[in-house]
Amino acid sequence: MKAEPIFALFVMTLPSSDPNTSLQNPFLSLNYEPAILALGDDYYDEVEAAEFPQLILRWRNDVLLARLGLDAANVSNEHFIEAFGKFEVHKPNLALRYHGYQFGEYNPQLGDGRGFLYAQVRANDGVLYDFGTKGSGKTPYSRGGDGMLTLKGGVREVLAAEMLHRMGVNTSRCLSMIETGLDLWRGDEPSPTRSSVMVRFSKSHIRFGTFERLNYIKRPDLIGKLLNHVIDIYYSHLSSEQDKYALFYSELVQRVAVLVAQWMAAGFCHAVLNTDNMSVTGESFDYGPYAFIPRFDPQFTAAYFDYYGRYSYSNQPGICKLNLELLQKPLAAVIPTVDMETGLSKFEDYYHAQYRALMLKKLGFDNLEPGDAEYEELLKATLRFLNNYPVSYHHFFSDLATTFSSKWRDDASLILSGSEIAQSLGASELFLHWSGLYHKILTNMAPSLVEKVGQTLIQANPKTVILRPVIESVWEPIAQEDNWEPFYNLLKEIQS
Repeated sequence: MKAEPIFALFVMTLPSSDPNTSLQNPFLSLNYEPAILALGDDYYDEVEAAEFPQLILRWRNDVLLARLGLDAANVSNEHFIEAFGKFEVHKPNLALRYHGYQFGEYNPQLGDGRGFLYAQVRANDGVLYDFGTKGSGKTPYSRGGDGMLTLKGGVREVLAAEMLHRMGVNTSRCLSMIETGLDLWRGDEPSPTRSSVMVRFSKSHIRFGTFERLNYIKRPDLIGKLLNHVIDIYYSHLSSEQDKYALFYSELVQRVAVLVAQWMAAGFCHAVLNTDNMSVTGESFDYGPYAFIPRFDPQFTAAYFDYYGRYSYSNQPGICKLNLELLQKPLAAVIPTVDMETGLSKFEDYYHAQYRALMLKKLGFDNLEPGDAEYEELLKATLRFLNNYPVSYHHFFSDLATTFSSKWRDDASLILSGSEIAQSLGASELFLHWSGLYHKILTNMAPSLVEKVGQTLIQANPKTVILRPVIESVWEPIAQEDNWEPFYNLLKEIQS
């Protein structure tokens, strides 16, 4: 018998027992805009959500409710269950059609196979967001699968999205996760395993593969229609420009380059960068076998089935650029290829500028102009040190933040002296070279700016990063005792 769920950290009100809850559900009052529905059924299939034997709300992201104009105190657990477990608040449900290059091979048998676009909502910030499900049952694109999501898969995605958001990555978030009472059989988890349905809060449900499908079925008219929709909704500042199509592609290149630089600085390996997992808004989403790197290993590969390391940590920038190049094929129905090639040629410049800025910020130095030789050398020395010694990537930066002192400006031997890193490797040539460069930069700063370095370090480097052992440490109590307290405590730590 499973224990009752724990909601103490996130729930402001008890579930309503009123049989007319649906008439009072705050999710009914949201500003819905069925933008994709208005495109017509060339792009989707209407589907029904599965009915589940049990619905237990395990996660509600109250932080996102304010963006939707809702007061968390007025939204009960039952409101969440009704909206995102029974899916009674909004219709129709749209399973989007798309194809994609998966591990380099084109696959025309894709589409939303265990989820659908539940609704699109205009939020308080003026942005149109999607509610997209994961684990909500079979669709025409399930390809023999059950259309379900394991509970552990839901837990992992909630954690990934909140962790990446805390680290400044442009990511989707999870609005809710509900345990659904089914026993699932999976080859990569001890089975039977528990099930869940999750609702993802993101800027768009449209993927690179959405365009690739239209090219495959030879419908350039639908490509043009979809591209106009994407620009009008997600790149509206370009809508009145004469060369809006070329400008769209160029900006998409920039957004993707910035995103992958954010992943790399965060030490994040997505693991499955197929073109159906690339969003037209340049937003990160769909976290399956992801991992945060334990140490700076360029060849680190997160997915056990990525036998040749195609989507390894260091390959991510090149793969994202390749996916943008593959997108040129369908977009050539509307955008001149020469214009897209010009846009794509700037990818490396965008990427390196963003990666440099983010890594220097992790070192405590913000708003720097390119070209300063001392900072460039420090960054190179940092990566050399991390690559040559078995130092935890995340602990290095976290220790830098937690042990930082303005006294480092006066005495280089104090740098990281409070960390076990310096205690074990402080006499190494690479560490001494790195700490000497760091000290030199600090000595050239005014004392008031040195204090700002400490503040920047704290902002850029969270104490907790969800390495695999951390995830397992919160999953085991759930699996063994139905104890959710470690999971909630971890999320509270990440969000704060």
